Order: sequence, then C-alpha cells, then structure tokens
Amino acid sequence: MTVPRAFPLVPTSIHVPDEVLDDLRARLALTRPPVDEGNEDWSYGVPAACLRELVAYWRDGYDWRKAEAAINAHEHYQVSVDGVPVHFMRKPGRGPRPVPLILTHGWPWTFWHWSRVIGPLADPAAFGGDPADAFDVIVPSLPGFGFPGPLTGFPDVNFWKVADLWHTLMTETLGYEKYAAGGCDIGGIVSSQLGHKYADELYGIHIGSGLPLDFFTGPRAWDFARNRPLGDDQPADIRARVIEQDHRWASHLAVHMLDGATLAHGLSDSPAGLLAWLLERWNGWSDNGGDLESVFTRDDLLTHATIFWVNNSIATSMRYYANANRYPWTPAHDRTPVVQAPVGLTFVTYENPPGIHTAEERVRAFKTGPQADWFNHVNVNAHDHGGHFIPWENPDAWVSDLRRTFQGRRP
Repeated sequence: MTVPRAFPLVPTSIHVPDEVLDDLRARLALTRPPVDEGNEDWSYGVPAACLRELVAYWRDGYDWRKAEAAINAHEHYQVSVDGVPVHFMRKPGRGPRPVPLILTHGWPWTFWHWSRVIGPLADPAAFGGDPADAFDVIVPSLPGFGFPGPLTGFPDVNFWKVADLWHTLMTETLGYEKYAAGGCDIGGIVSSQLGHKYADELYGIHIGSGLPLDFFTGPRAWDFARNRPLGDDQPADIRARVIEQDHRWASHLAVHMLDGATLAHGLSDSPAGLLAWLLERWNGWSDNGGDLESVFTRDDLLTHATIFWVNNSIATSMRYYANANRYPWTPAHDRTPVVQAPVGLTFVTYENPPGIHTAEERVRAFKTGPQADWFNHVNVNAHDHGGHFIPWENPDAWVSDLRRTFQGRRP
C-alpha cells in the first residue's frame, strides 16, 4: 500500500455556541401554532399536531451535542475558496490508490445526508469490500446551506458557480490532479457541470438524477409540469401520477424560484416554521410508506433542521433556484454529449415519471429518451427502494452503483 500524501489543511471541529442553542430553545418555547382543522391526513400540508410534538422534542428532548459529537467523529475543514467560505467533511481513503471523490448534496439536504455512505466508500475493506475500490471522500456543504455559517458576499450563488468553486477546491486548494464527483438533486447538476466543463480532469461522475444542465433555463422554469397537458383522455394511472408529482414538487419549485426571499423572512425567524417547510419535503420526498420515522428518526430530522437553523441558511439555500434561472447555464463547449466525462446514474422508482412503473422500465426510458443524449452514460441503474435522499435511504445501492461507475477508470 502506498503511503498517503499529507493533507494540506488542518481540521476544525464543528461547534455551535451555547447562546445559539439557548436562543433556539427560547424561540421554540414561544411558538404560536396556526389553526389547522381537518388536516390530520397531511392533505393541506404539515399538520399542527405533528409539528407541535416535534417542536416540543426539539425544545426539551433533542440533544444537539450528541449529534455534534457524532459529526465530529469525522474530519472537518473550513477554507476560503475564491473568497467564499467553504466547509467540508473528509474521510481519508484506505486502499492502495484511493481516488479523490467530492460528493455534493441537494435541497433540503445537509452534508450529513452523506454520512451513511462515506465509510464504505473510503474504507471498503472494513465493510467487506475490496480496498482497491477506496475513495478519499470529500463532502462539502453547499455554500449557504450550513457551516461554516451564514453566507454573505455571494448573492448570485447557483449550481454552475459552485462547480467552479469545487474544481478550484479539489485541484488548487487540495492539490488533486484528477478526481471524481458525485451528487444528487442540486448536487447532481453541480457534478454534471463538473463533468461538462472539466471533463479532462475528472475520472467521471455519478449522479442521482438525469436533469439536463438547462433545467432551470427559460421564462417558466418554475413550472414543474413543464406545460405537460392534463387531459381527460389520458390513462388513469398516468393522470394520477402527474397530479401526484405536481403536489409533491410544484409548490417547492415555484416558491423557491419566484418568492423565496419573502418566505425566508418567516423561516429565518421561526424555527417551527423552518421545521415545517423542511418536514413537508422530507416526508413527501422520501420513500417512507407513510411512516416518516422508518427513514428519518426524530433525532435525524432535528439534526438536519438544526444545521439549517444555527447557520441561518434557509434564505441562501433557496436562492440557488432563482439564481439558476437569473444567471442561466451556458455551455463551456459545443461537443456532444454535453457531459463528456463518464457518467453513472442511480434512479429510484419512487421518483419514476408518469407511465414508468418498474426499475427496468426506468432504465430503458432513460436510455431511449432525450435526457440520455446529454450524458456519456456508462452505468445506469434503478432500484425499487429509496426516495429523493438516495444515499441516506438506500446507501448500499448508491455505494454499489458508484463503485461500478469507476471500475476500470482508476489510475
């Protein structure tokens, strides 16, 4: 085994000041719930009774210091990249030639949503795997999503600008000559942009969706339906799926793109309001079969929510949507496919488009559809289990798929 090179930065542990946690508890104690009759089934949004119980636990039972200790079991770093403060978590690879791998989260994720896959990726032998598959895992917080604190001086933050930051971080700051990238949701298009603009300096990318890089371009980019007709002549299952997905995604996309700053005034002032907005997505977007705690325990939910709260990051996290449209993506080259680095994809049937029912159909629909033309896809997989938060909900599938993407593509 080769001797690993010295890492160029000094670790800095995560620590939230006591006064910030005291302020959080004081605000939770003063929560005024809305009138919410007839909403026990979540049909109007998050029920007041459900939120009341979770708010009480956040105030009196949840232990951030315990979560903080678990987070600090990993290495953490803070560094300025082109003037932007960046936090990232790292787990060094244990193997003969670990490949540098940067994993980027989405919304409403935090860096901690990657916590279930970094061990198997960095130290595969400890999990029954082959040490030759090891990665040196870098897990940053998207700027404005959490640590190292409230993001200022970057009001035009969006996915393709972060891709430039990540490339500088990996090559200039950390000194990697070549690296791999992975991501889901916003992190998926950050990774796709890396595979588009910096293909020659990447071993490849692995993503959890096949969104094209121009997804947020155009005057009605906030319309999740994308002008898709809803007619009476459609098969019942397709019509039902269109309506279901509109209910799941439409308000989120439209509000974040059109009115995020207005919403943020309430969510930055009220931790209960912040929790409700996040909770609706964690519930609706995860494959939980009606039992949210089968995916996220109460402590899991509140750890992610606390990361958002203590860093006052809800406004800047939502800003990514509007800025992807306001500062639209433009190609760095005209070669095809657009994303020329080798691309692996992991899909889950919980997010199947209308008319697609099985994992096999999902793979076939992608390969024969227009989105495939964007990617130099070398490994496409779909799984029956898991929702939007794939590496949290189905970590084994994510790790297995990602390893397969890079087999034969290591130094």
